[in-house]
Amino acid sequence: MTDLQFVTKQIEDIAPKAVDISRKIWAYAELPYEEVQSAELLIQALQQEGFEVEAGLAGMPTAFSASFAVGTGKPVIGLLGEYDALDALSQKAACPERAPIREGAPGHGCGHNLLGAGSFAAAVAVKEYLVKNNKDGKVIYFGCPAEEGAGSKQFMAREGVFNDVDFVYTWHPGDRNEVSAKGNVAIMGAAFTFKGIASHAGGSPHLGRSALDAAELMSVGTNYLREHMIDKARIHYAYSDAGGVSPNVVQSYAKVKYEVRAPRVDQMKELFARVVNVARGAALMTETEMDYEITMAFSDYVPNKILAQVASVCFEEIGPTAWDAKDQELAASFLAHYNKSTLSSIRQDMVLEFGKNSDSTMWKSPLDTKVRPFDPRDNDYDSGSTDVGDVGYAVPTLNVNVATACFGTVWHSWQTTAQMNSSLGEKGMLTAAKVLALSCIRTAENPEIIQQAKEEWMEKTGGIYICPLPQDVTPPIGRY
Repeated sequence: MTDLQFVTKQIEDIAPKAVDISRKIWAYAELPYEEVQSAELLIQALQQEGFEVEAGLAGMPTAFSASFAVGTGKPVIGLLGEYDALDALSQKAACPERAPIREGAPGHGCGHNLLGAGSFAAAVAVKEYLVKNNKDGKVIYFGCPAEEGAGSKQFMAREGVFNDVDFVYTWHPGDRNEVSAKGNVAIMGAAFTFKGIASHAGGSPHLGRSALDAAELMSVGTNYLREHMIDKARIHYAYSDAGGVSPNVVQSYAKVKYEVRAPRVDQMKELFARVVNVARGAALMTETEMDYEITMAFSDYVPNKILAQVASVCFEEIGPTAWDAKDQELAASFLAHYNKSTLSSIRQDMVLEFGKNSDSTMWKSPLDTKVRPFDPRDNDYDSGSTDVGDVGYAVPTLNVNVATACFGTVWHSWQTTAQMNSSLGEKGMLTAAKVLALSCIRTAENPEIIQQAKEEWMEKTGGIYICPLPQDVTPPIGRY
């Protein structure tokens, strides 16, 4: 039996359990740092498969590792799992029309139910390979909460959780099958607080010092700053406390949250420092006091191209998910319910990728039926951020994208939530599990590949993980 045949059989055997886990996590829909039921479900499933579990990693109750070792326990294989949901994205399963299960409730609008369950299936398949072939090695499933919040992997990396791992594979649900060379940008978030002096806005405005004015001037300043930063950088903000609702009061308190993104950590930190200076200037202009607290930061994701070459070959051998006519019909129904503006944008993207006849093709086959080969020349960055980047700075790491939804699906939406608990999501998840498992096995069987991956990692990162967060910043459990 070839390794491909072995992996295929193992994933088919574990599929009912993986699907059950995915559906339950989807139903739990727990927010960042609150994934108690989801983490416990995965822990119990892994323990039933013989894995040894260490819970509460890096001070986070819902972070854990589950390991299974054979022989020397080397090499050490890492797989990442996530299971947190997003606020206000509740939606009925497989339903293409807006129909929340409970209005305002959380939902899995990024498919982390599939991510956690798919990596579980891959970990079990790798474990079975080590046992049944009497191979030395250790496979570790890392349960990582709060990717949609302030993250967990950077805290885990800072505590040395990944120090003994030789390589890591992970995946993410999407609308395309690809092993991409693109990275993800770094991000830092902070809460800025302004304190002033309250006064009657009509009777004695000269005695007041407006914290709200300071917050608004900070927004004005950062908006002017946008012209003077690199093209790939981004600045986002949201008022979390405007001080009060009475316009006849000079507001003595205001709080605004900012997030800064840039392709690399050093660029992100430089831009963040400029935003802090804008805040200082706003406080100076209004004679208020300013303070800020860094609440989150992710390093940029640097994909390991040696691991990517392995995963790309494995993905091509496994092939894309075998969708049937009902799957394509369901996908088309989701596509049809987007508004004209969104559909126009989707069409433009499809034309760029597939050519001028892509529109008719998209409607006939709205699910990806190809596997895009790895292109090492593509050194661009996707504009999103992920704490997987921090794992990539601690150990050679590779993320695989697997189609679990129709082309053009807008992520972090109710449409995504619905597809993540459907045949589309579940079939894609099992494809991902096969790709991860086969990639792990082939990498573990080739010490030269592991060494080359580490050499590339050393060249790109220097081999020393430096957390983008100050040492005194802890997981903001109950505070984010």
